[in-house]
Amino acid sequence: MIDRLPTLALALFVVGLALHNIAMAALWDAGLRGGALDVVAAWKEALLALALVAVLWRSRRVPLARVADRLALAYAAIVVLYAVLPQDWLGGEATNRGVLLALRHDLVPVAAYGLGRLLALTRRDEGRLLLLAIATAAGVAVVGLVDVYLVPLQWWRDSGVPGWYREQLGLDYEGLSGLPENWVYNTGDETNPIRRLVSTLLSPLATAYLLVVVLLLLATRPRRAWVWVAAGAAYAGLLFTHTRAAFIALAAGLLVLALVQRRWWPVAAAAATIAVSLAFVSVYAEIGPSTSYTPAELEELRRNAAENPGAGSDPLSANESSIASHLRNLRDGLETVLRHPQGHGLGNAGVVAKRTGAEIRAGESTFAEIGVDTGLAGMILFIAWNAAILAALWRRSGWLAAAFAAVLVLALQTDVLGVHWLAFCVWAAVGVVLQRPFGINGAAADPNGASPVSARAAP
Repeated sequence: MIDRLPTLALALFVVGLALHNIAMAALWDAGLRGGALDVVAAWKEALLALALVAVLWRSRRVPLARVADRLALAYAAIVVLYAVLPQDWLGGEATNRGVLLALRHDLVPVAAYGLGRLLALTRRDEGRLLLLAIATAAGVAVVGLVDVYLVPLQWWRDSGVPGWYREQLGLDYEGLSGLPENWVYNTGDETNPIRRLVSTLLSPLATAYLLVVVLLLLATRPRRAWVWVAAGAAYAGLLFTHTRAAFIALAAGLLVLALVQRRWWPVAAAAATIAVSLAFVSVYAEIGPSTSYTPAELEELRRNAAENPGAGSDPLSANESSIASHLRNLRDGLETVLRHPQGHGLGNAGVVAKRTGAEIRAGESTFAEIGVDTGLAGMILFIAWNAAILAALWRRSGWLAAAFAAVLVLALQTDVLGVHWLAFCVWAAVGVVLQRPFGINGAAADPNGASPVSARAAP
């Protein structure tokens, strides 16, 4: 059992992290709250720790053969250093809980990468995990599409989701009766807000990012009927998340795939993706699933509009409120890091700061948040580590190089480490692919999609 634990852990991450948020909200609604729910919610970190201990015990080594390995270790060391440095030395104000939450946030991808680097999967196990990821993405998309058309928004307002966000996570959303405001696309017409697909992840952004990764996997699969069906479901789900950054990331991933494979069809697919996305976004207000605001929500909406004059609602305009907010947060976050290159200490950025009451020194951009947590040196190490991963993936796994590049594009304007499915599954996957430089019997790994398998796992 101990030998199978790491592989089973990966399977549980693929499926379980896609269901984690809705399960935690349901448990909160059922009465499991506070510290007890925190313990249950930590299943993923506990399982990752157990799986990592198991592979370390079995291998009796720490992987340091690659440049990416050494950069991962250096980045982890600086995260730990900033966790123990007194906050008042750095001008931060994070609580002890904030430091612990940020430590988990910043180190999970390192632990997941380490698990993958030490795990020798058989070809059968690897194929099963990829199929599981495809099935999970298709399921997430279908559930989300059914939800936006058949489940009223009022059902979600009355569910445990608002309370879970507000009381358990400390995220007090005001604009949509306790639900995250991005569940609805504001068309500028008070009588016609449009639902966005959130599915079991309870987030249009997290759902979109999962679907982007799996769509790039599907792009390298044999052209069979079931592949087309899964890709169609996932792409439809992606469109209904109305997440423009994900549309751009998918196109960027396809361009990387074109470079890796040295083929033209991914370029055409990237162009088609952009064209379809632009067309879909431009007509979404007319074809999307309509909902309505409550009187209290309308009052909050009007107050927010009065406080932020000049923000537009044209989804293709740089002045649109969401786009403008992302650009402003990226600029402000990077300026904060450059003005304060020593960093502010863990827990002073992003959702962690919001949850624990600290001043939010930077938000949304993964790189800016890491820079605030660990200083300019930590941000540079994080970028260098992930650049080394991407370079090493280039000739080993076409789909994963494309998917990882797409995740790094998303990291410019969003906290990808805060999306558990990405932090656990994607970084573990790249570790698995980099686990051996060659495939079975010494053959080079297939750059079009197959990842290497340990020679000792060969039949």
